[in-house]
Amino acid sequence: MFFQEDNTYKDIREKSLDQWLEDMEKHEDVAVRGGVPLVRDYIRTLKEENKRLADENQLKNSYLKKLSKRANQ
Repeated sequence: MFFQEDNTYKDIREKSLDQWLEDMEKHEDVAVRGGVPLVRDYIRTLKEENKRLADENQLKNSYLKKLSKRANQ
């Protein structure tokens, strides 16, 4: 039986991070305010890299399954 992945913790963590970054955008220190776009860009880059690696892993797994089926025939 397949279960849907529970993303509750992940969603709460992302909302918390977004709220914190919004608060930092209003900070009186220019260096703090200026760092927020860099952090958002870095997080976006990490998410893209994570998705790319997951896709690559899925492709490798499907390829290895095909190879094992051929070897077992």
